[in-house]
Amino acid sequence: MSKVAIIMGSVSDMPVMQEAIEVLKGFGIEIEVDIVSAHRTPEKLFDFSKNAHTRGISVIIAGAGGAAHLPGMVASMSPLPIIGVPVKSSNSIDGWDSILSILQMPGGVPVATVALNGAKNAGILAAQIIGSHDKNILEKVIQYKTGLKEAVIIASESLLKN
Repeated sequence: MSKVAIIMGSVSDMPVMQEAIEVLKGFGIEIEVDIVSAHRTPEKLFDFSKNAHTRGISVIIAGAGGAAHLPGMVASMSPLPIIGVPVKSSNSIDGWDSILSILQMPGGVPVATVALNGAKNAGILAAQIIGSHDKNILEKVIQYKTGLKEAVIIASESLLKN
């Protein structure tokens, strides 16, 4: 069974990252959640990044605000796909510092980047990655997307009736 690690630089990122947790639980994907600070716990960051794949992790979602080095540093050491979630933190410049820190990675060190505070999409993307080799998860992603379509159709029909 595939597992997704959800890490963040600070406990203050948890309200944003909670959306990824909820999405992945909804898909029935096992998760592990931890705080791994690129700046305050570099040894933990190195150990986590270099060994996550040996513990059954398939995808890593890394949320960070401010300078937001966490996703890129993990990507520099891990062979796994990394999804970065820029977090608009109390010390950020409207979140742009986080977005650009995660988005503007050098060639050879990719980080898939979702929207500012976009942990929900990070969870969905992680499920899609796992679904590419797990038919059970793929079917759940298809059902989820069908549900999105149906919700729009219902909303559209409701508007037309009024």
